[in-house]
Amino acid sequence: MKNAPTAAVLLIGDELLAGSIQDENLGYIAKLLAERGIRVRESRVVADEEKAIVDALNALRKTYDHVFTTGGIGPTHDDITSDSVAVAFGVKNVIQQDVFDTIANYLDGKGVEFTPAAQRMAYAPEGAEMIWTGESVVPGYRIENVYVMAGVPSIMRVMMGAIIDTLGYSEAIQERKVHANVSEGEIAAALTEIQQHHSDVAIGSYPQQPDSSISKYRVIFIVRGTDLQRIEACCDAIMQACDAGGYAAMLEHKTRGPN
Repeated sequence: MKNAPTAAVLLIGDELLAGSIQDENLGYIAKLLAERGIRVRESRVVADEEKAIVDALNALRKTYDHVFTTGGIGPTHDDITSDSVAVAFGVKNVIQQDVFDTIANYLDGKGVEFTPAAQRMAYAPEGAEMIWTGESVVPGYRIENVYVMAGVPSIMRVMMGAIIDTLGYSEAIQERKVHANVSEGEIAAALTEIQQHHSDVAIGSYPQQPDSSISKYRVIFIVRGTDLQRIEACCDAIMQACDAGGYAAMLEHKTRGPN
């Protein structure tokens, strides 16, 4: 897990910060990347403001192996992501002729005018590599370790589907879940010791509400890693700690986190 490739997700949009729209992209991206052994280590949400986008992007791309952005590549006045990405990389935001021609032909076939506003979707920073989906006339793109996608979930998923095939494979991140009738405080000391002895896996602790539809138990421990045997050994240790304290626990049989 410590050597797994890392990623960050940058969610761009005033509407996300205003609470007008609930994000659906982060979880999808994180799960899909986990299947390729890539760990999402940070996520940020920024407004449709050039400085905010540039500052966040420059910080993230220097820290993580991959950065994925969503939002702000449409035709409206506040779609400034490509302009901002270009500023972050110190290059011009220019028309991508193949994208321009593809959109123009598509709209012409529908008898729709290719307006200057719509033409904004054909721009990307100099040096960017277009990543075509086969399902959309507007591609996502990559510039160095940054992948730029639409914010609309259905479009983002199509773009991400094309991007994921360019990333290669690593060891998939797997997980097991232990459901237990114990509070975090009651098992904190034992859990610390277990984590110290299983440093090659990550243990997460997630308390549940009494009326939770996820689990009838008070807490769920999620153990993640790339070696299933080590994950299961850690889960056994958690189960033993619960048993020693008189707390009921059960192992949920699930071999992979992202599904």
